[in-house]
Amino acid sequence: MSRIHSGRKGRSGSHRPYPLTKPEWVTVTTEEMVGQAVQLAKAGQIAAQIGQHLRDSMGVPSARAVSGKRLGSLLADAGVRPEIPDDLQALLKRVVHLQRHLEAHPKDLANRRGLSLMESRIRRLARYYRQRRRIPENWRYSARGAALQVE
Repeated sequence: MSRIHSGRKGRSGSHRPYPLTKPEWVTVTTEEMVGQAVQLAKAGQIAAQIGQHLRDSMGVPSARAVSGKRLGSLLADAGVRPEIPDDLQALLKRVVHLQRHLEAHPKDLANRRGLSLMESRIRRLARYYRQRRRIPENWRYSARGAALQVE
């Protein structure tokens, strides 16, 4: 399958081992892991950063293998899920950065095209999250609103 905004094909990545069970060398309990994850989420870290921290400092190879649930659903059960999903928030941050760049360099046509492609990606992702009820039904992308949400 090819990528959306390029004529190139995607690249394959590594896959996790099939039996997703808790390894015997992991000594962390589910409660300890969830407590640490909630503390990091309240500090403002996104789920990917929390997973890296759990892996590097606590030796948890996968939150799903230890607890049986994904990290995002564990955070949602604890009530610390962000109002805007992490991938949408990262795209908004990139768009704001590109908008500021284009204000300083208005003839940068390559980045102007990149901005329009990124905005279409945001709209597509927002439609997906509205259907899944992860963001409010009346949430719409606007350039001014993106700058306010990122700051």
